Order: sequence, then C-alpha cells, then structure tokens
Amino acid sequence: MKTRFTLLPLAALLACAPSLRADEGMWTFDNLPVQKLKADYGFTPDQAWLDHVRLSALRFPGGSGSFISADGLVLTNHHVGRGSVQQLSSKEHDYIRDGFIAATRAEELKVPGLELYTLMAMENVTDRVNKAVKPGTGDKEALKARKDELSKITKEIQDRTGFTAEAVTLYAGGEYWIYQYKKHTDIRLVMAPEQQIAFFGGDSDNFTYPRHNLDFTLFRVYEDGKPYHPAHHLNWTKTGVKNGDLTFVIGHPGSTERLGTSAQMAFAGEYYLPNRIKASERQRQALLDYARLSPENRRQVASTIFGIENGIKAMTGYVSGLKNQEAMARIAKAEADLKAKVAADPASNAAGSWTAIEKALQVQKALFQESQALNARSGAAYESSLLGHALTLVRLADESAKPSEQRLEEYRDTRLEGVRKRLQVNRPFYPALETAMFTFGLQESAGTPLVKAFLAGRTPAEFAKAAVEGSKLADPAVRKALMEGGKKAIDASQDPMIVLARKIDGPNREFRKKMEDQVTSVLAEHGGRIAKARFKAYGKSVYPDATFTLRLTYGPVATYAANGTLIQPFTTFHGLFDRAIGWGPEAEHGVWSLPGRWWDLKDKLDLATPFNFAYACDTVGGNSGSPVVNTKGELVGLNFDSNIEAQAGYYVYDGTSKRSIAVDVRAIREALVKVMDAGWVAKELTGR
Repeated sequence: MKTRFTLLPLAALLACAPSLRADEGMWTFDNLPVQKLKADYGFTPDQAWLDHVRLSALRFPGGSGSFISADGLVLTNHHVGRGSVQQLSSKEHDYIRDGFIAATRAEELKVPGLELYTLMAMENVTDRVNKAVKPGTGDKEALKARKDELSKITKEIQDRTGFTAEAVTLYAGGEYWIYQYKKHTDIRLVMAPEQQIAFFGGDSDNFTYPRHNLDFTLFRVYEDGKPYHPAHHLNWTKTGVKNGDLTFVIGHPGSTERLGTSAQMAFAGEYYLPNRIKASERQRQALLDYARLSPENRRQVASTIFGIENGIKAMTGYVSGLKNQEAMARIAKAEADLKAKVAADPASNAAGSWTAIEKALQVQKALFQESQALNARSGAAYESSLLGHALTLVRLADESAKPSEQRLEEYRDTRLEGVRKRLQVNRPFYPALETAMFTFGLQESAGTPLVKAFLAGRTPAEFAKAAVEGSKLADPAVRKALMEGGKKAIDASQDPMIVLARKIDGPNREFRKKMEDQVTSVLAEHGGRIAKARFKAYGKSVYPDATFTLRLTYGPVATYAANGTLIQPFTTFHGLFDRAIGWGPEAEHGVWSLPGRWWDLKDKLDLATPFNFAYACDTVGGNSGSPVVNTKGELVGLNFDSNIEAQAGYYVYDGTSKRSIAVDVRAIREALVKVMDAGWVAKELTGR
C-alpha cells in the first residue's frame, strides 16, 4: 500500500521503541525514536517542531545547511561552500585566502550552477516497487524491474507535484521512498571568513578535538530576482548551550555501511579502502607538484587538495574501525543471530544471501583495477573535466533518442534537465591544470589495453597537451551548440575530447553492464533479502544506513575520556590565541597562524566566548553544515567535524568516544560584529 508522508501523527512516532543508545542513530523523519527520547531526556518533539526543523534544513552538494532568516539567509560550513567561494575567486580576488563580505545585498555574488534543496514531502512506495518483481525473477532482472518501476513512479510524482522527485532506497532495499524537494537555483554568496580561521590548524588538526575552527559561510537564496522568504527558518539562540544540554542535528549524512555483512566489511577494510587511500595519495602528490610551480597554481588547487586530504584521513579512520576486533566481534554476533532466525523461518528467502554476497565481492575484487582505469559510472575518467563534458555530451546524444526506461539511469526524464543545466555552467578553467591532471590520469591507467590503444605510442603528457590545447569544450557556448545539435553534431565533431569520448564510451558501458550484472544486482537483491529478514526479526527499531537524505540525530553536549583526562566540552577565543601563540606563525607552513586583522582586533573580542563544542550526536560526512538546534528548535551550533575516534562510525558505532564538533553560534556573532565588519549580517541573524 502506498503511503504519503506529510504530517505523521505523533502517536505513530511514539510507537517506535528502539533498544539503542540515545546518541546513536541517523533517523528518518517517518521513524523517529520519540519514546526513547522522552524516556532518556524528558523531551517529546511535537509535529510542529519536527516540521519546522525539517523545512528549515537545506541540502548542499556534498553537505547540509539551513535557512536562518526570513529573507533567505543560509548558513553552512566554509568547507561545504568552499567550492563556490573558489569558483568566484580569481588571481586578483582570492576569497579563499582573504575572505569575502558583501557590504550590502546588492553586492552579494551569484554562484553559477549552485542548487539547494528543501525536503517538502516523502512517499513510501515499497509495496508497488516490490510488486514489479515477479516470483522467480533473476537478480539482474529483479534489479532492472525495481529501477524501472522507481523511475516510473518518480516521474509520476514529479509531474503531479511540480517538486524535484528523487528515489530513495533504505535498509539496502527493505524500503523504497520518493522524496520531494523544492529546488533553489539562484544562490548568492554573502560572506566567507579567511581560510586560515575557517580551517585553523589545517590537516594536522582535522578530525581532532579540542578545535578552534570558525568553519562557516553565509549564502542567500533568491527567487525571481528578490530575496526568498522561506516558510520556516531557524531562530538564533539567545542563551546558547552548556555542558549536558540536549542537542539535535538535522542534516544529510552521506553514507554508512553499518548494516553491511561481515564479508562486505572485510572486503572494505582489507582491500577496497587501502587501495582507495593509495590512489588518493598519488592524486594528492600530483596536485602538490602542480601547486609548487607558483602561488597562482597553489590557489587553483588548494580546495581540491583540501578535499583529498580530508578524504584520506577519513578513510584511514574507517580502516581503524574495521580493525577493531571487539567491534567486529559484535558485528559477527549480530550477523550470526540474524542467520539463526533466517534458518528457523521457512518463509525466508535469505538463507543463501550471505554466500551470494561473498561471491559477488570476489568478482568485484577482480574488477577493481579495471574500475580504476574506467570510471564507468560518472564518466569523469582520467582526471579531466573536458573529457567529463565530452562523455556527458556523447551519452546525452545517444540516450535522448531512447525511451526513458531504456536509458542509463542518470539520463532518464527526471534527470535530463539537471544534466543539460550542468553542461552550461561557466566555471573557471585553467589549461595548465587541466593538462597536468589529464596527464596524471592517463599515467594511472597507461598499462591498460584501452589507453595504450589511443595513446598510440605517445606519452601521456604529449597526448594530454594536444587534447587540451585542441579542445573547445571549456567554452559553455560550444557545449551548448553540441548539446542542441544532438547526435548529428556529436558524430561530426572533431574536437579531440569528443573523439576520445566516442572511443571510450563503449568500453565504459561494457564495464558498467558487467558490474551491474555480476556485482551490483547481486548485492542489491541479496542485501534487500537480508534487510527484509532483519525487518521481520526486529522491525524498524534499527535506523537505515545513511543515504545523503535528511535525518535527525540527537545527544547532549558532552566530554569524553582521552589522553588520560577528560576532554573539555567547549573551546574559547582564549584557546584560539593561545594555540596560535604556542605554535608560532611559522610552524608547519603556518597552519596555526592567524590573519592579521584577528591580532589587530583581539582586544575588542570577549575572549571567554565559546568557540567550538563537542557533543554526542551521531554524524558522518554529509552532515557538514548541518544546523545544531536545542529543544526549542533554536540554532545553537553548526556541525563541521567529528573527532578521529568517530571515523570508525562509518562501519561501527562506539558511543563512548565518538563525538561530533560544532561551531558555537556565539563565536559566529562575535566574529561578525567585532572582526569582520559585518554587523548588518549579525543583526539579520539575531535581531541584535
């Protein structure tokens, strides 16, 4: 039966009684542990509270944010908005290094291509999707049947509601939903602090605590050329939080694998993650080599290096969790208990699913090296943005001629508009950087037969230089003309990137089909069978793995034991300056130095103002930029990180030491008023 989620009765929420720790869980808004929350904290959010925080939340590319004023002001992390700030920067105006503040609304800078999303409604379509698979259907056919039905439902709902509809798979196929979003397309930068204060301590301090990062950036949503007035926005706290206060995070955790099988975790820890880390380290080195050539080169790639280093450190934490014998023993026991329940249930079809998944992982391992040379899903092969554009154009021309249900998933009707828009966005293009990274990507895969064939005796550097210099695809007008010209224009094009895309698209498709037939379909089908068995045994007392969809998690501001002591719950401006003085401006290439105006205006600051705080909410990547609210639904913090102990939480959860880290909003206001000359923004935020 199809159900639509808009206003879920509170009684239905109270029926959920998961036997989990209060601070564990990334809960969907249709299944919140309200009874547990009431028992542990004496607080029961009503439907108005839940709707208010949901409709105030925003999804950013790769992160989260929230509306914080009646005039569409949006708060997120500096590192979430960094790509946009970089996009608006130039050699003459380095907003990453120097920061940016619009003196008036007229000076707010439009960010080309940036889109934000508000979740308006959710619809459970599980029964309809499952009925699309006939009894006895094979894994590959079952996967296609579900995808086709989801695509059909998504288009129906999008046409009916006018919202942007997205299919969401929860519990590894245990449930299917359609989430409906209002899309915001006119986004403007209001202010961003200097990189040195936003990421104080650099990679050395990343994923550590105590912390002193003013990791925030402000945007504004416009509609019809005027500031947008959201129906809901978060109010700025007047009191702040203290140790032990209950907090909530409303955001979009990217992905977790906590409900995966032991075999999937072993594959990740022993093979997949170590190889990804090594590949990322090689990519970082290539970028560092380019950065060393000039200050301008460094500016061009600083944000990319930041993202790669962040990923390396996070993945290293994932691996440490998978090597934790006690944690893995808990996973194994839970799996053994579920297997026993399946074995005792003659109606279950999951008995062979664990073995089927193990076999699929062996195939995935065999295909892994091939997947490194052919990024078959996204087409962003060989580290080239020009080739990425070319592959998109080639595929768009081919796929548009087919019925929607026969196309590659990302080119179906509900997504075509987004593909076309992305092709027309005008972003900064640096030929030398494009050549350097294209060369690196070709070197990574130079030993494969496909790459050997099109290199035809040339070195990767020679091939890359000729292809980049000969291509016109950096010009959005050229891309638009090819897109509008369709297959005829693509087939006739002699642009070297288009020529190359035509050569590699076939092998990309073949590899993708191989992965879907032998790996993806098996993991989806049998993961879904295990999920259904878990449902039958435990109901929805467990939360689904993260899927970059809106979730709520909760827990108190809290200390934890480390280094033989208790770690302080709050840091302050005192600590910021103490750390800068203690290290000095030259240590580790200046990662603990402060911008000059911070020293000039130090005496104006209330140094006892809370800066960052640690709290026991369950967050992962994608939660960056999530608002942290109190029981009144007021904004008290901005989630930006977690401690190194928390990184294992991608696979296994340990509430004794896992802590999230937030910027205290009191620090944001103090900085806006007394350092950044942005009193008008502070007044809009706080009314003071």
